[in-house]
Amino acid sequence: MSFSSLGLIDQIAGTLATLGYSTPTPVQSQAIPAVLAGRDVMAAAQTGTGKTAGFALPLIQRLAMKGQLSPNAARALVLVPTRELAEQVHESVKAYSAGLPLRTMVAYGGVSINPQMMHLRKGVDLLVATPGRLLDLERQNALKLNGVTMLVLDEADRMLDLGFSRELDQILAALPKTRQTLLFSATFSDPIRALGNRLLRDPVRIETAPRNTTVKAIKQWVVPVDKKRKPELFLHLLKQHGWGQVLAFVKTRRGVDELVELLAAKRIDADSIHGDKPQPARLRALERFKAGEVRILVATDVAARGLDIDDLPVVVNVDLPIVAEDYVHRTGRTGRAGASGEAVSLVCADEVNQLAAIEQLTGQTLQRVEEPGFAPDHRVPETNASGQVVKKPKKPKKPKGDAKVVSEDVRFRR
Repeated sequence: MSFSSLGLIDQIAGTLATLGYSTPTPVQSQAIPAVLAGRDVMAAAQTGTGKTAGFALPLIQRLAMKGQLSPNAARALVLVPTRELAEQVHESVKAYSAGLPLRTMVAYGGVSINPQMMHLRKGVDLLVATPGRLLDLERQNALKLNGVTMLVLDEADRMLDLGFSRELDQILAALPKTRQTLLFSATFSDPIRALGNRLLRDPVRIETAPRNTTVKAIKQWVVPVDKKRKPELFLHLLKQHGWGQVLAFVKTRRGVDELVELLAAKRIDADSIHGDKPQPARLRALERFKAGEVRILVATDVAARGLDIDDLPVVVNVDLPIVAEDYVHRTGRTGRAGASGEAVSLVCADEVNQLAAIEQLTGQTLQRVEEPGFAPDHRVPETNASGQVVKKPKKPKKPKGDAKVVSEDVRFRR
């Protein structure tokens, strides 16, 4: 099957060939014809399987075939939860639309709003934005939403997890009732399915893999360890396995900074991404990592989605995520586009409930590998794919020595 056979025009198909795209992925082969036909779509597919192209390619074609710009307006809107994902999606859109007379732009917070307002004056065909900055632009009359004919909610579950529910409702209320709406995500929680049922009209439902599964090409395992020894264990595994590049996830911003400082003290090149860093610094850290200038990129869950890194071999969960779905997205940074990868989780006793939730979500019991010299003093209880924490039965107490003597004395008296 070729991209042309899906209904894409020769110019877009030719651009894809120059980008190295030869055969559509399953989600692309199902989504592209449906979007071209003007249908609403609700698609769930594993991360790294080409979801962005699945909605961007047909949107670009529809925009190029008809319609005209209006000042301070966008014809198509793609909403994403994070700045990194916004940049990634927009870069893909620019690449796919090369040579076509389309105006596109990206808008997110953490940078000056003025250039974004200036760019919107002539209007844009396609706008990729985070919810907060989109509302800022609308409130300052820099953007009118009544001209949007196509809406994409990319990773909408993460928007709700990050507390964008109110912003999302405000945006949806400002959009035209008649429009094409697409929901694309690696995971669909029940609240997202309810949102889809409310927003979408007779949607084409696409599910190219079982719900909330991780990529099979990723080797996953868990190393039990005491919480205080996690940084030490991370350094040990880094040396033992000789990993070239690693994306490490840590729960807190402070934890990220502390791990980067430890790596620097060991003369290991590392950089970080978290919510306290200015957006230019976050983008610079990502570019350095992609270019191979740093060996380790340490991040909070702000980087769990939206980081598209070619041939990333290893993801290490120094801390497990609070939300189980984020485990799927974290591990999905490796094993992309059919490549293999590894996902290692350092788990302490305090995280057993998070581990159980992850195993229940993904329908698998993660293999445990004890690392010699790092056996935890606080045992991590056994878990299973049913989401249960398996408590071992308590051993019966041995009778005290005095009690045993008494019982023997009684027996001899008899």
